[in-house]
Amino acid sequence: MLFALLISLSIMQTSVTGIVKDTSGGVVSGASIVVRAPGGDHQTVVSGPDGRFTLDAPPAGAILIVLAGGFAEHRQTLGDSTSIEVTLQPPSILETVIVTPGRTEQRLGDTPASVNVVTAEQIEASPAVAIDDVLRSVPSFSLFRRASSVVAQPTTQGVSLRGIGPSGQSRTLVLLDGVPFNDPFGGWVYWTRVPMVSVERIEVTEDAASGLYGNYAMGGVINIVTSRPTRHTLDLRPQFGSFSGANGGSPEGNTPKIDVFASDIWRKVGFALEASGFNTDGFKTVTTEAGPIDNNAKVDYRNVTGKVEYLPNERITISGRVGYFREDRDNGKVGELNDTRWTSLSGGVRAVLPDYSNLQARVFGDIQRAHYNFLSVTNPATLRNFVRLATDQRVPVDGIGGMAQWQKPLGTKQLVTVGTDYRWVDGESQEEAYVPTVPVAFDGVTQRATLSVTRFSGGSQRSVGAFVQDVITPFEKLVITLNARLDNWRNDNGHNLETTVATGLPTANNRPSIADRRDTVVSPRVASLYHVTDRVTVWGAMNSGFRAPTLTELYRQFSVGAITTRPNAQLGPERLVGGDLGLNVAPAKNLTARLTWFDNRVRDPISNVTVLATSPDFATVCVGLAPGNCVQKRNLGRTKITGVQTDVEYLIGRDWRINGGYIYNDAKVTDGGLVNTTLVGKYLAQVPKNRGSLQIAYSNARLANVSLGFQFVGLQYNDDQNTQFIPVTTLAAAGYDTNVGLGLPGYTVLDLMVSRDFGSRFLAFVGAQNLTNKVFFVQTNPSTVGAPRLVTAGVRIRLAAR
Repeated sequence: MLFALLISLSIMQTSVTGIVKDTSGGVVSGASIVVRAPGGDHQTVVSGPDGRFTLDAPPAGAILIVLAGGFAEHRQTLGDSTSIEVTLQPPSILETVIVTPGRTEQRLGDTPASVNVVTAEQIEASPAVAIDDVLRSVPSFSLFRRASSVVAQPTTQGVSLRGIGPSGQSRTLVLLDGVPFNDPFGGWVYWTRVPMVSVERIEVTEDAASGLYGNYAMGGVINIVTSRPTRHTLDLRPQFGSFSGANGGSPEGNTPKIDVFASDIWRKVGFALEASGFNTDGFKTVTTEAGPIDNNAKVDYRNVTGKVEYLPNERITISGRVGYFREDRDNGKVGELNDTRWTSLSGGVRAVLPDYSNLQARVFGDIQRAHYNFLSVTNPATLRNFVRLATDQRVPVDGIGGMAQWQKPLGTKQLVTVGTDYRWVDGESQEEAYVPTVPVAFDGVTQRATLSVTRFSGGSQRSVGAFVQDVITPFEKLVITLNARLDNWRNDNGHNLETTVATGLPTANNRPSIADRRDTVVSPRVASLYHVTDRVTVWGAMNSGFRAPTLTELYRQFSVGAITTRPNAQLGPERLVGGDLGLNVAPAKNLTARLTWFDNRVRDPISNVTVLATSPDFATVCVGLAPGNCVQKRNLGRTKITGVQTDVEYLIGRDWRINGGYIYNDAKVTDGGLVNTTLVGKYLAQVPKNRGSLQIAYSNARLANVSLGFQFVGLQYNDDQNTQFIPVTTLAAAGYDTNVGLGLPGYTVLDLMVSRDFGSRFLAFVGAQNLTNKVFFVQTNPSTVGAPRLVTAGVRIRLAAR
């Protein structure tokens, strides 16, 4: 008996400890460690802030799988050792571990979806000072306007992937570490809020993702993943730059910036601080047609975020975040300003349960106060020398939300995910409208104005959804993904309180109560991927999605140049049905190519529609506006967006990397609805047919790091009627062919970044955006241009414990 007991004790399995590191020796926290036993049992833990983990008596012969976002998947067979050191390798495109498409860690090469990943190395190799300019290297990415967030008003920064209905309101959900990042009132994105120095990677899921993420994800998801706290870490990046003057003149627009990331770990608690500050004197966005009213577009912002993580044990992670953002802008006309103050909070928990299922929950809140004013140019087509205040808006917005998700592997062939989320937003546009003072009087170039009407328009929006997903691997070469989501939302407390100041009486548009609206939609998705060989993969997906109108589309009006856009409280949701077919090929270890065909059909898309003078509702919708200057948010009948996209990555030795991408986008209106029949066959505004990018990077720590980036954008139309154009004299002054015709002409820009490491802690760099100082047009009426050459120089100081 005693002999048998000793034998059993000698073979009894013991716990195994380990640590996860990267190739530089730095620890990797938050990695998922999965043990698959020969009998099919699973065990899952997460590496702590120090990269360490413990496994409960894993059997010899079990497979250890380590998954961490941005690294290649690591697999090894466990032996008799009780201590393991795992070194994660930098990945090729298809080997990269991502989390966004399936809301779980998964190799990109096993994901039946179109996904691009922008790495921290690519961000550091870019001279961009704002993250949206980095994302332009992804050909499917575009904003409503071509302008950078450095000078463009945030309400023009709605993001669209593959041309799915571009407008100020995004058709793409943007997340920051899994928390919604879009403006809660309007759906656009304050890209200046992104802490660039701590971004680890950006995952861009380009096909419809409403089946998992619901509203906003109709056109895809962009998930910005930032660094977690690590021991004794400081990352400091000060820089200074300047914009080139008009027509290649002397430098102007001083542009300093500083980014900071600091973190440490005390016992089981990790702390991190992210901060950035930016100020630019900017540049004139109206050049050839400029008058005395036009000045430099400028921005001054400060952004600070505190993060904390608490790991009571290796199965539970509790996190919290609080951030404050302040931004002040001059929009390029004398006296046209806007400012924003935004406080954000979030907290979450991730737990590995006793049955090794995974539970995540998160809550978040936003408190935002924005202020905009809009000026009216008295003579926009001639001298542009008189301007007056037209509207002054204050927009207070509050929002809360949360999500919960449970995930469990069923044997070795299935992974089931079930979840729910909730969001509530309340906002109001508090507007004062002005008319010219009579008799007309001027102060310099500013015409005095008299307060005419006050308008308080707003409401609340509540949305709740539930989803389920099953990822099935019936055999090693085949992956099948099935998911579906049910969403219900409601708009309530809608109102438009409009009062004539002179009399104190309500106007004809006064509506103390706007009828509530609600809707329910189901968004299923079916996708499959098959590994034909270890170098060739084919995949396909059938997608569906939706987007509910935002509060700004329902209740807030705004002006850009001479054009005023009216809201529409009768808007319904947009719905999408589409499909993708993809081919991934890796003919050699250092060469990867991907090709994707897509076809998306959108029903009831919300668009900025010009209300023609002949329209029966022109008199009621366009009160006080001239024909051609009145636009309203409206549901069109249908649009069709089809195309092909491709990308290639080629690694040459240890030092060279070449990657590029191209997208052909055919986006047209196929049904204008009952009152917009003239739009049928027209191209969607702000969607170029052709976009492409190419990056060539050389990296050698002993010599230098050099990166060249090319971006090409084809012709696109500025308006829904496809009729607006850049005047011939303006085209000629910018060096364009004067026969370019209607729309905004295409352009190509070149970016350059050169840096040199001085040891492991210090890096110096110099960069140039738009190196050749190419003039490119952003909009018409007046002809507005994008950023000229921006040259920056700075250093990066990195201190980290190993």
